[in-house]
Amino acid sequence: MAAPSIDDHALAHHLATRAGEMLVLLRAQMVADRATTKEMRDEGDARSHRMLMDALAEERPHDAVLSEESEDESTAARQARSQRSRVWIVDPLDGTREYGEVPRTDWAVHVALAIDGRPVVGAVALPAVGTTLSTVAPTTLRAHPSSPPRVVVSRSRPPAEALAVATAIEAELVEMGSAGAKAMAVVRGEVDVYPHSGGQYEWDSCAPVAVALAAGLWCSRLDGEELVYNRPDPYLPDLVICRQELAPAVLEAVRG
Repeated sequence: MAAPSIDDHALAHHLATRAGEMLVLLRAQMVADRATTKEMRDEGDARSHRMLMDALAEERPHDAVLSEESEDESTAARQARSQRSRVWIVDPLDGTREYGEVPRTDWAVHVALAIDGRPVVGAVALPAVGTTLSTVAPTTLRAHPSSPPRVVVSRSRPPAEALAVATAIEAELVEMGSAGAKAMAVVRGEVDVYPHSGGQYEWDSCAPVAVALAAGLWCSRLDGEELVYNRPDPYLPDLVICRQELAPAVLEAVRG
């Protein structure tokens, strides 16, 4: 696998941050204009997508791109993309629902580069809190897990796997919104485990996984298999991100 350049890491960080800053300003303006929640969500998604696509076309014209807005790819286009070595995988607005629920902060922007299927470059902007975590300067993890450990779950309904993990490691449940916000909560040491089984796509997890791996966290499918990106079908339904020392107990719990 060819190594990414330092500039790839810096570009991911810059683009995620820039899109996030735009989204913060846009949300404030749309609130002032009394836009509906749907209008806010749709406009945020569309504008961030256009900004990222235009920037990548200019900065990396020879690389392929997979975006959340690429769901309508033809079969031929998917096959062609999956044959490319370098593919940028982006989620212009991770947590669209949360973005529209002002003043919630648990939404994100994802920009990642997968090389030969491996998530080696990533940036996750948390614009509402003014932070971008990325592989340009990997986060240093705190020394020990929380006591008791903390498992982050969706605000709507925790999946059975998360409940099993919480029981197995005697953990507390913490509710949060978008996938990126949950994953970065593990990186930032706010929680210790993020198990997901409710169905996701590659753009939901590629950048968060790249950032988490760079920080030294465990990242895998729920069955322990490696996470591989840039497949013809971008559906990637499950994953776990957690501290290395908790991984054996977490994987045993989700395997039943």
